[in-house]
Amino acid sequence: MTKKTSPSILFIEDDMIERMKFNRTVSKLDYENKIIEANNGEEALKILEGTDLLPQIILLDLNMPRISGIEFLKRLKDDDRLRYIPTIVLTTSNNQKDLLECYRIGIAGYILKPLKYDDYVDKIAKLLSYWEINQLITT
Repeated sequence: MTKKTSPSILFIEDDMIERMKFNRTVSKLDYENKIIEANNGEEALKILEGTDLLPQIILLDLNMPRISGIEFLKRLKDDDRLRYIPTIVLTTSNNQKDLLECYRIGIAGYILKPLKYDDYVDKIAKLLSYWEINQLITT
């Protein structure tokens, strides 16, 4: 079976178990991505500032130390070089205020992390399939 190629991803998540779950899921789905991991928004901004090869999409948790996901989004969208990277929130927060604020700032999607692993795999599969067919900015 041939591996499917999907966009390069910056995965911003402070929980090591969540990072392992995401990587295991992508591998299980047989996608071949370049996944760059950041433990928090501050680290992610340093990664983005230090490279010319930007990720094609960003997956972002909201509840993180140092700077929150919402603060990261504000900084990202204020940067002329970074603002066009599609950013999808992947979070446990079903707070309506967070949802509205994230869309106001300019996210491309908001996904609640399901409790069951099979549901998580299904959501990640749909997410990767969707972005696989989109025309994305490449650098």
